[in-house]
Amino acid sequence: MMPPDLFVLFIIGPVVAAALLAAFHKWDLFQRGVSLTVSLGLWGLSVVGLISLLQEGQQGIVVLRMGNWAAPYGIILVADVLSMTMVVLTMTIGVAVVVFSLRTVEQEHQEHFYYPLFFILIMGVNGSFLTGDLFNLFVFFEILLIASFALLALGSQPGQLRETVKYVVINLIASTFFLISLSVLYRTMGTLNMADLAYKIQTTSGELDPTLTILALVFLFVFGTKAAIFPLYFWLPGPYFQPSAGLSAFFGGILTKVGVYAIFRTFTLIFRHNPALTHELLLILAAVTMLLGVFGALSQMDMKRILSYHIISQIGYLILGIGLLTPQALAGALFYMVPYVLAKSSLFLIAGVVQAATGTTHLKAVGGLQSHSIPLSILFLLAALSLAGIPPLAGFFSKFIVLQAGMEIGRYGYVGIGLLGGLLTLASMLKIWNGVFWGEEAGERRPVSLWPLFPGIVLLVFFIVGIGLFPGILYSVAQTAAAQVSDPQVYIAAVLGPEVFDVF
Repeated sequence: MMPPDLFVLFIIGPVVAAALLAAFHKWDLFQRGVSLTVSLGLWGLSVVGLISLLQEGQQGIVVLRMGNWAAPYGIILVADVLSMTMVVLTMTIGVAVVVFSLRTVEQEHQEHFYYPLFFILIMGVNGSFLTGDLFNLFVFFEILLIASFALLALGSQPGQLRETVKYVVINLIASTFFLISLSVLYRTMGTLNMADLAYKIQTTSGELDPTLTILALVFLFVFGTKAAIFPLYFWLPGPYFQPSAGLSAFFGGILTKVGVYAIFRTFTLIFRHNPALTHELLLILAAVTMLLGVFGALSQMDMKRILSYHIISQIGYLILGIGLLTPQALAGALFYMVPYVLAKSSLFLIAGVVQAATGTTHLKAVGGLQSHSIPLSILFLLAALSLAGIPPLAGFFSKFIVLQAGMEIGRYGYVGIGLLGGLLTLASMLKIWNGVFWGEEAGERRPVSLWPLFPGIVLLVFFIVGIGLFPGILYSVAQTAAAQVSDPQVYIAAVLGPEVFDVF
């Protein structure tokens, strides 16, 4: 197994890179070279780390204790298959965005700390996935909020600043509730370590259940705001529409998934005491989120806005898997996460190429781009059809697993809504295809070379096609992760020691 101390590099590495890049922010080649080298290095390390955990099977959990202080008293990082899969996914999108940014980031933005802020953002995201206690989850949330706020503000256009302020205000409100709920939870349980919380809740006689249920609903509000689920999604389309294509790809692909991961972790490990209320509510919210998101996408006439609304819709499928709370549903949700993020990020990057070629992403101002760039059209089709769940691409298998899990436990209504959402997603992808790529040529064609913008997109689409051709590899990873989160004792014993249980 990879040495535990190396897992801290996913947090320390981006910080060191950000410091170096900030110190030499006017050195163009240095900025590009360090950004690409660090992102590729962390990507490779994350893959090695995930493989090392998978070799240990269900017991593949690494706990890194800061200062050798034992949990629950010290700060800990916990790398299990779920969290490391999210880190690998983050670094994959990070590499693609850095490669795309090398050709698209304006010199002014680069000199105003684009790359240092991006690596601070990666540090906050990775820390959110790896932390083992809720207070540090709050800290990493705030770090990524600050970095994302600064990145969204780059350019200082009136509409951009308006959406950035809205983004910050909404997230600060959620953060305030997060901090208040942490205070109440600590007063109630005497700890914020996630493993310790799960153990104490398991061993209580049930007298704290009403308080814990209220806290669970508050945490759902907090994480649901950050994940943009119904009815807390209204803030998302504007801020994610405004920034550059590279940032939109990372924000749309990864940032909302931090909130989804927090729901995944807390509602499978900590708040399992009243699933008849909490997880049934998750199912209802998932169904409404799926439908309203895709209806919002169908109502738009701009490619980036359609994709922004689809972030909301697809999150509904992830929440559906968590709400079903069966091992197969949890495996399906994690399986769904990977191709969805890859497809969403690649589509935002493709929108950036469309804008570079035509000056706009509005469907009525573009047409016939297929004849201008057949490779771009093929990349769009592969990513879009995967997002819609068309076989044999990766998105089909991921949706099939989640919906099959719903069928097995008789949740036919939610399965039907999921199928309807898939059909409407396909309709909205065809809307983009007809407006941007199909038909007669319309609009401006700028004299720019598109080939240098393709490598990051090709990387993501390559993985989408690869997962579709060999779905068993990712499914085995998802099954291992689901086996770990379905049995909280595995996580608790890894963090606190197996001796906390009489029999393990």
